[in-house]
Amino acid sequence: GRVAMAAFLGYMAGATELVSGPHKILPYRGFEPGLTPPEQWDAIPLYGKLQILVIVGMLESYGEILAPHYTKGGLPGYYPPIKGKRPELIFN
Repeated sequence: GRVAMAAFLGYMAGATELVSGPHKILPYRGFEPGLTPPEQWDAIPLYGKLQILVIVGMLESYGEILAPHYTKGGLPGYYPPIKGKRPELIFN
């Protein structure tokens, strides 16, 4: 469900004129205005795609380490703070 909602939101945002239209400063090298969302994804350089996938994967795995798990009474969508004391990261 979460992945489908995020994908739909990204598709809708990518289809807006704000994202797909012309920019004064190009967001990345090779940017072409007026593309559809699938064409925008194809135009992103490989390293950009890898950055997106790695960050999403890190956030997903980071949210899975909490006890209790969100399917067993935890808070869905909650990510613990990255700084500070982290008792759930003690690997004994």
